[in-house]
Amino acid sequence: MNKAGMMDNRSEADELCVNTIRALSMDAIQKANSGHPGAPMGLAAAAYVLWTRILKHNPVNPDWLDRDRFVLSGGHASMLLYSLLYLSGYDLSLDDIKNFRQWGSKTPGHPEFGHTPGVETTTGPLGQGFANAVGMAMAERHLAATYNCTDCEIVDHHTFVMCGDGDMMEGITSEAASLAGHLGLSRLICIYDDNRISIEGSTDITFTEDVAQRFEAYRWDVQQVDDGNDLNAIYNAVIAAKEETDKPSLIMLRTHIAFGSPNKQDSADAHGAPLGEEEIRLTKKRLGFPEDASFHVPEEAVKLFRESINKGKEAESLWQEKYKVYCNKYPELAERWTDAVSGTLKDGWDADLPEFEGSIATRAASGKALNAIAEKVPSLIGGSADLAPSNKTYLKFSNDFQKNRYDNRNIRFGVREHAMGAIMSGMAIHKGLRPYGGTFLVFADYMRPSIRLAGLMKLPVIYIFTHDSVAVGEDGPTHQPVEHIAGLRAIPGLTVIRPADAVETAEAWRIAMKNIDGPAALILSRQKLPVLDRTKYGPAEGVANGAYILSDSEGKPDIILIASGSEVHIALEAADSLVAKGVQVRVVNMPSWELFEKMPQEYKDKVLLPDVGKRIAVEAGIPMGWEKYVGSSGKIIGITGFGVSAPGGLVMKKFGFTSGNIVETAMELLDLHTPGWRH
Repeated sequence: MNKAGMMDNRSEADELCVNTIRALSMDAIQKANSGHPGAPMGLAAAAYVLWTRILKHNPVNPDWLDRDRFVLSGGHASMLLYSLLYLSGYDLSLDDIKNFRQWGSKTPGHPEFGHTPGVETTTGPLGQGFANAVGMAMAERHLAATYNCTDCEIVDHHTFVMCGDGDMMEGITSEAASLAGHLGLSRLICIYDDNRISIEGSTDITFTEDVAQRFEAYRWDVQQVDDGNDLNAIYNAVIAAKEETDKPSLIMLRTHIAFGSPNKQDSADAHGAPLGEEEIRLTKKRLGFPEDASFHVPEEAVKLFRESINKGKEAESLWQEKYKVYCNKYPELAERWTDAVSGTLKDGWDADLPEFEGSIATRAASGKALNAIAEKVPSLIGGSADLAPSNKTYLKFSNDFQKNRYDNRNIRFGVREHAMGAIMSGMAIHKGLRPYGGTFLVFADYMRPSIRLAGLMKLPVIYIFTHDSVAVGEDGPTHQPVEHIAGLRAIPGLTVIRPADAVETAEAWRIAMKNIDGPAALILSRQKLPVLDRTKYGPAEGVANGAYILSDSEGKPDIILIASGSEVHIALEAADSLVAKGVQVRVVNMPSWELFEKMPQEYKDKVLLPDVGKRIAVEAGIPMGWEKYVGSSGKIIGITGFGVSAPGGLVMKKFGFTSGNIVETAMELLDLHTPGWRH
C-alpha cells in the first residue's frame, strides 16, 4: 500500500502473486484433464486484491464468527478459490491442488461446504451462491441489530460474492438481488466477472441487457471497473463499496476469460476445458512465468499471501478481547449469542407447545406451534413467499424484517420461492439463526435446487409446505400437488414429515427443531382434520419413529393399512368397517419415511410385520415409492394423473380417497368380496 492508502499498481510482487493463481489453476485443471480455467485466470487480479488487502479472515481459524464471508457463486471457477485457500495458508496443501477433481480429494470439481476448509458454501448451480450471499448478509444485519451495543459491537463484517454472466442470467439471482436492494443490505458486495463469454460463445447471442441499469433499478449501488487487471482501480472500487451504507454494491469488472492465453483468451474454448500443455507453456511465457515448471509456487508469492495468517490472528485476537468485554458488560446477551451460534436449545424451549382438540388444519396448528417455539428460541426467524396468511408462518409477537429494522424476525420474501430457499441456506450457513420458510407444496418445485443443496450441505433449515394435496380443491390442478411429496422424499438428506393431526404437527416441529444434521420439510393440510383421541390411539411421540401403530385388532392382522397426513383418518374409518366384517386390521401411521428408515430393523418389523403380506398404502399423491412398504402382495391407493378444480372433499372422493374404497380394495385383496357386500 502507498501512503495514500491505495495499492501500488502492477508492482512485480503483485504480478507474481496474480500469475501464481493463474498458473496453479491452469496446471491443476490440465493434470485433472477436466475443469474451467478461463474464469480463474480472468478473476485472478481481483481475487488477489480482495484476499490480501481487504478480506477480514483468519486462515488458521476459518470458522471465526466475525470473519468476512466470501462466496464464489460461479463454482465452476473452483480452482480460483482453491488457489487462494492454499496460498493464504488454509489447511489445504499443494498435493491437494494436484489432486483436483480426484476421488477422495479435498478439492472437488465445485466447492463443497464442510468438505474443504474455508469454503463458505456449496456452489456450482449458477445463482445459488449469489442468493446464499444475500442470506448471509441478512443474517449479519439481524445479528448486528440484535446483539451489538453502542459501546461494543461483536458483529461487524461484510459478505463478498463473485459471480459471472451465467449467474446474472439465472432467475434466482434476479429474485435475490431484488430483495437485497429492497432491504438495503449495504454490507453485501458483489464483484461481477463481466467477461462476456459463456459455454456457447459470446454472451451477446443471448444476453444483451444493461446489467448496470437492472441493478440500479434493484436499488443497488453500481460501479464499473473497465480493466479487470487494474489492481488499484479494483481496490478503490471495493473500498468505496464498503463505505456505502445505504445499498448493496455491484462492481462490474470488465475481465478477459483465460487472460494471458495467446490463443484462447476471450474464447469460449477456455471456459470449460483444459488449455492444453502447449497453450499453458505459451501462456506462462507470455505472463513471464517459468514455462516448463508445473505447480511452481514462488516463495515470494507464498510469503506475501501468507501475511494473511498474522493479520487474521491479530484481527480475531482483537475481536476476542472485545467479546470478553461484551460478556462482562452484557452477560445475558452474551449467553443468548452463545446459544444462537451453537444452536443450543435451552431446557423448556418446547414447554409452551399448545394442546389441541376438535378439528384444525395442520397448517393452522403449525402456526400456533411455530409461535410458541419462537417465543422461547430467539434464533428462529423466517417467513413466507408472500403466503404468510395461508402458510401461517407469521410471528405474532414480532414485526417485519425491513431496511433499518433488521432486529425483527418476520421476513417478507415476496413471490420468490427459489431465492427464499437459497437465502434460508445462507442464513443457516452463517450461523446464529435458525431459518424457516413457507409456501404451497405445489411450489416446492420452484425452490427444489435450493432444497437439494441444503440437503447436500446438511443445513438445519425448515420448510413449511401447506395445501398438501388435491384436497386444495377449487384452485385446481395448477395448485394441487401430486408428485411433490415423492419428489421431496427423493432428495438425500431431507426429512419429510406429513403429520395426521394438530398434535402430530406440534410433534413434527419438535423433531424439526432437534434435527440439526439436515433440512426438514413439514407437509401440511389446508383443510381441517380431527384431532385424534390419544387415549384411544396412543401418544403422538411415535412420529419421531417415522411410523407407528395407530390402531390394531386383537388378533394377528389379516391386513395392514398404511397412510400419512389426512388420509390417516380415512384409513381409520375403513379399519372400523373392516373390523365390523370380521377382518383383523392394523393401521400404521407413517408420517416420515426418512425417520422410519433410521429405526432398527427390529422396530420396523414390529410395525409392519414381515409375515403379513396384505397391505394397502393410502396417500393423495403419486404411488411411487410406496411399493417398498406394501410389497408385491399389496395395493396402493394414490393418484396417477393431475387433479381437477372442484370442492376439495368432492375431489378426494372422486379420486378414491374414501373409507369405502379402502374397504373394497381390502376385501378384493383378501378375496373376501361378496355380491351382497355394501359400503
